[in-house]
Amino acid sequence: MGLCRFPVLSCSQLAFLHSASSSSFLGRPRTISLSFPNCPLQSSNFATPPLLLKTRFLTSNANTLSASSSPSSSSSSSSSSMEAPPEGYRRNVGVCLINDSKKIFAASRLDIPSAWQMPQGGIDEGEDPRTAAIRELREETGVNSAEILAEVPYWLTYDFPPAVREKLRHQWGSDWKGQAQKWFLLKFTGKDEEINLLGDGTEKAEFGDWSWKSAEQVIDLAVDFKKPVYKEVLAVFAPYLQ
Repeated sequence: MGLCRFPVLSCSQLAFLHSASSSSFLGRPRTISLSFPNCPLQSSNFATPPLLLKTRFLTSNANTLSASSSPSSSSSSSSSSMEAPPEGYRRNVGVCLINDSKKIFAASRLDIPSAWQMPQGGIDEGEDPRTAAIRELREETGVNSAEILAEVPYWLTYDFPPAVREKLRHQWGSDWKGQAQKWFLLKFTGKDEEINLLGDGTEKAEFGDWSWKSAEQVIDLAVDFKKPVYKEVLAVFAPYLQ
C-alpha cells in the first residue's frame, strides 16, 4: 500500500494539536517530522498521531455545513491543500463518522450489497479536502449535523483490482491506479432520523442499508483491497473510539 504524507503545520495549528502516540503498526513504524523542535509531540500507543484540529460546522437552514470563523478553522483549511498526493491516484476523501456511543457509520453498497464502507468520494478541482469531506458526507448520507474531530495527516492509497480499474476507467473516462485518500474523523451531533441514504438529492444514491458498527465490524465487512487502509485509519482514530 503506497503512502504519501507531507504534513505542514503552522504555529496556530500547533496550538490546537493534541498529543497522541506513535508505535509500530502492522510492523511499520510511522513518524511525522515537524519543523518546530521546541514543540515536540509526546508518544503514545497508536500508529500515527492525528492532527487534532477540532473544527465545528454549523447546520444552516439551507441544509449546508459551513466552517466557523474560529482561528482553528481558518488555519486548518490550508494543511490538507498544501500536501501532495502520489501521482496516478485519484484524489479522494474518506469520512469516519462516529456517534455518542463511539460506533462508526457504515453502509452497504447498492452494487455490492455484501460490501460495507464508510462514506468517501472524489475531491473536485481546487477543492479543499475538508470541504470535500463535508460535501461527500451530505451527498451520500444526508448528514448535516457533524463536527470534525481529527484528520489523518497524510495521504493513504489503495490500488484498484484490475476488473474494478477497468470498470471505473469506462465510468470516469480516466485510468487511475487507485485512490489517494485524506481521512477525517467526524462526530455526528444530530439524530438518526437525519440520516437519509438518498443523500441531499444532488447525486445518485450509492447505499442500500446503514448501521452503527464497531471498528472490527467495519474492517471485516470492507472489500479486501480497502481493508489495509481501514485498519490504519481506525488505528489513528483509536483514541476517539474507546
